[in-house]
Amino acid sequence: MVNIRSLDPSASPLDYYGSELRRLREAAGLGQSQLGGIVFCTGSLIGQIETAKKVPTRDFSERLDAALMTGGFFTRLVGLVLRSQLPSWFQPFAEMEAKAAYISTYQSQMVYGLLQTEGYARAVLATGLPDKLEELVAARLERQRILTRDRPPMVWVILDEAALRRPIGSPQIMRAQLAHLLSFREERWVRIQVLPFAAGEHASLIGSFSALRFDDDPDVVYTEDLISGHMTADLDTLREAALRYAHLQASALSVEDSAELIMRVMEEHYGDRIEHDQRGVA
Repeated sequence: MVNIRSLDPSASPLDYYGSELRRLREAAGLGQSQLGGIVFCTGSLIGQIETAKKVPTRDFSERLDAALMTGGFFTRLVGLVLRSQLPSWFQPFAEMEAKAAYISTYQSQMVYGLLQTEGYARAVLATGLPDKLEELVAARLERQRILTRDRPPMVWVILDEAALRRPIGSPQIMRAQLAHLLSFREERWVRIQVLPFAAGEHASLIGSFSALRFDDDPDVVYTEDLISGHMTADLDTLREAALRYAHLQASALSVEDSAELIMRVMEEHYGDRIEHDQRGVA
């Protein structure tokens, strides 16, 4: 067992969270089991979080703030903790994404992370065989909170039809994911277009990319390779990305027709009949 006194609060957001939890718990005169009883968890879990062995959830943090009357301290801190669980090469993009006023992205293989359901995200992230899958899932869901803040960014997503038809996880997971995409029809800040197979060759056969625009900072373009991501504010790259995105938008279905295609794929490929058939085969 790690001695919590040897933890350096400045080592990471998780270490800082743990050290502050211990300090405030002791200041309140509570043992780990006592605090666990108040916030509906075990004393062991409290100990694991205090020693940076376990990553806290947002729900846990909210209950902690209520129990220790910390004025939302842990609820504010947990966002930083969860973001720190993202791969180190991805964290700079996540920080920029959270500040963006306008996000435009083309995704050739899968649903954009901000629009993924928990089940879909878990299935996608599991393909990388990570040691801390649940922490990565929690971090991805934490990213999505920017869509529910008072002033969310404008998000324009172009999905290749392949992202709709490629089965990720189970038919149930895919059906829920496509239904989730359809739910954004009522959100004025999110627009989804589908680039159909019928479009043939197009302006981004080379792969996915995202562009971020800010109120006060230079625009950036983000791409990924096999093992890392890359951001650039190079003006020539920005112009090329904008041109390619404009061509993609022109080739994609309208927002309304895209919703119709998503619904059709959901019913034809991931409907009840498909699920029953698969259970019968099993």
